[in-house]
Amino acid sequence: MAAPSDKESSSPRSPPSPFAGPESDSSDAEKQSIAQATLSLAPPPPPNGGTVAWLQVAGAFFLFFNSWGVVNTFGVFQSYYEDTLLSSYSASAISWIGTIQGFLLFLAGVVVGPIFDKGYLKSLIAIGTFLVVFGLMMTSLAKEYYQFFLAHGVAVGIGCAFLFLPSIAIVATYFTTRRALATGITASGGSIGSVIYPIMFHKLIDRVGFGWTTRIIGFVALAGLIFSFVVMKRRLPPPQQARSLLDLSAFRELPFNLFSLGLFLAFVGLYFPFFYLPTYFTSYLHAGDNISFYIIAILNAASAFGRITPGLVADRLGSLNTIIPLAFIATILAFAWIAILDNAGAIVFAVIYGYASGAIVSLPPTIITRLTPDLSIVGTRMGMCFTFAGLGLLIGNPIAGTLLDLEDAVFWKAQVFAAVMVAAGAVSFVALRLLKLRDGEGWKI
Repeated sequence: MAAPSDKESSSPRSPPSPFAGPESDSSDAEKQSIAQATLSLAPPPPPNGGTVAWLQVAGAFFLFFNSWGVVNTFGVFQSYYEDTLLSSYSASAISWIGTIQGFLLFLAGVVVGPIFDKGYLKSLIAIGTFLVVFGLMMTSLAKEYYQFFLAHGVAVGIGCAFLFLPSIAIVATYFTTRRALATGITASGGSIGSVIYPIMFHKLIDRVGFGWTTRIIGFVALAGLIFSFVVMKRRLPPPQQARSLLDLSAFRELPFNLFSLGLFLAFVGLYFPFFYLPTYFTSYLHAGDNISFYIIAILNAASAFGRITPGLVADRLGSLNTIIPLAFIATILAFAWIAILDNAGAIVFAVIYGYASGAIVSLPPTIITRLTPDLSIVGTRMGMCFTFAGLGLLIGNPIAGTLLDLEDAVFWKAQVFAAVMVAAGAVSFVALRLLKLRDGEGWKI
């Protein structure tokens, strides 16, 4: 009896049992049940395809269509505001409406990212849908500068933020092997929307006027966003522990900081052609109204291909390896734009620059995902990183606008500024690539 007594007293389990055999069996059963419960809580691996996964891509496509598609369409609004509704204001002052729109799209991601991570996908889409449609409807009624600024800039910009970040974060959780392709298809929605909306604007403005043109764009956006609301759903469960709005540990990681710096610098100059190319055609090249309106559609059509096809390459070579040469191509084109003196050359510039800039917009989400060790906080990190891009977009076009002299058709100062900023962003991407090479992470990044 002594031996069993010693065994019982040394056992940490409670209550003790006089039978060693049953205790051992109970322990094994508990361990097995705990292991099964742990496995059941772990999410399955990304499907990398299938109906549900590709429906997320389709839904995210329309979120992009009605977020970046609306933001990228501002070039035609800018030209119309300059000539008609806000002709007493400078080009730089009018550009603030579009830049605050893009800035808020990125900045609000700091709040939207953690909300997405906590599982509120449908709520984000619903709020974003309301704000975008409401902002466009109020823009259709606006008469004064501050009304355009609040409706077209602030309301639409915040609404786009509630749509943009979920559109890329959700796709990243459904794909690994084809993530860059899926993200590229998603991002192409912004370019295709930027093709369709300017054409709609141009075809409708003389027939129904500014008010109904803007309202019709709002109704089209509502239809696409309803589809996204219906089909999209989360794959990963929200984290059990509440997270802060910022993942401050990211700022202790040099790769994250380098990439954020690169996005900031690139976006300072990247969107100058998207805002001012129509004005360039009318003021500098003295082209007709048709080509001035359609040039934004041409630029964004090329950007659509630039968002999809680099994804095919990136899945094989790595997103960072793909974005670097395309960033330098955009830099070369931005400098070459200074020497273009005719319509044909400017159209060629729009096509190639649109393609290269499309990759700079579509590839960062997959790079951020690669730099994020825990996918449960990918929304938070995307929001943080895109805030830097938003800051670049916020200051870039107004600075470039102050460098313009539309009365004498002087564009070269703003063109040089934009080109230098894109070049600085490309150099930052190269620095990140060299850092990763030094850390021995392989060639495919």
